[in-house]
Amino acid sequence: MKSIVLLGDGMSDLPHNELEGKTVLQYAKTPNMDYIARHGECGLAYTVPKGYHPGSDVANLSVFGYDPATCYTGRSPIEAASMGVHLDPDDIAFRLNLVTLTANYGKLYMEDFSADHITTEEAREIIKTLQNELGSDDFHFYPGVSYRHLMVWKGGCDQLTFTPPHDISGQPIDDYLPKGDSAKILINLMNSAQMLLNTHPVNDLREKARKLPANSIWLWGHGRKPQMPTMQEKFGISSGSVISAVDLIKGIGTYAGLDVIDVPGATGYIDTNYSGKAAAALEALSRQDFVYLHVEAPDEAAHSGNLKDKLTAVESFDREVVGPILDGIKQFDTWRVLVLPDHPTPVALRTHTDDPVPYALLGSQGEFVGGRKASAYSEEEARKTGIVFDKAYLLMAKLLKRD
Repeated sequence: MKSIVLLGDGMSDLPHNELEGKTVLQYAKTPNMDYIARHGECGLAYTVPKGYHPGSDVANLSVFGYDPATCYTGRSPIEAASMGVHLDPDDIAFRLNLVTLTANYGKLYMEDFSADHITTEEAREIIKTLQNELGSDDFHFYPGVSYRHLMVWKGGCDQLTFTPPHDISGQPIDDYLPKGDSAKILINLMNSAQMLLNTHPVNDLREKARKLPANSIWLWGHGRKPQMPTMQEKFGISSGSVISAVDLIKGIGTYAGLDVIDVPGATGYIDTNYSGKAAAALEALSRQDFVYLHVEAPDEAAHSGNLKDKLTAVESFDREVVGPILDGIKQFDTWRVLVLPDHPTPVALRTHTDDPVPYALLGSQGEFVGGRKASAYSEEEARKTGIVFDKAYLLMAKLLKRD
């Protein structure tokens, strides 16, 4: 049996007046996801348990088949695994975003949580400077991809509260700085970084090119190393892979015991190599039982408040990922496909919500044909079927069940 998850990050949305009162999934041209919904099982799944922040970390853990209540310790420890950064039991890992802050009326505002989608090459120069100037026995800075990086506090404090930078786009940052024990240490570190980055050569070049500077760091998503079984131990699969441009997803895959496949041109934005990811997934399935294919683009567009880009991302995902997978997977005798978002990211809100997401599940042997059918893949059609997974992590068990 070959099984694959096709995850369009943040695809689910709210109705838009600009889209005739429809959601992005209702309005976009998605014939391949519609096919899966019509010929398989379609319903709603709650990927974010009550009491948890609707982050991609919690939501994707659920989709991977893990109950966040039993293994979630924070976002950054997962990303550390993807980056090959070892964590001792008393280490605290932090997501470090390179961001753009703007002064206005005596306050600093979060202008761009991605520093205008700074390139990985530019970002590496900045992180190198941070390590050289601010790194110590206590603090270590590690480069990631684009604006997403890592900081480790050796023997640090984890009794802290943070706010994701994409949750406060366009807002003053004063009320959202780190809070709790030793928060002042981290705030001082952020202030020191601002002074360094204000005159950094990378930012000088970016401003000359009329791009936003990466003039600050933003720390969030902290936690200690988690303990979780592999998917082989949990579900009995012999082998599998994860495909994503995002360290978070690669990190979950690493802890889950999956191979990490890096696809050239995979950027995490609307210019990502959709078709390359699909081709890599099919090649992996020729050798393995399972693939988790993740596309970040719809979520990034929604965080930027760009409805046009989100539509483009969803349609590209359907055309260049879901379509080729549906065609190519038929070479195998038995197979199953699960398509869904991890969480909604409404363009109007520019952040995640914990509302249930629509899923669609199709198998080569017609095993998901029973029940009320959906006429297309969307939030409303999924709701109409009356099928609801209150615990989304149970979906993986259904996908991988061996009859």
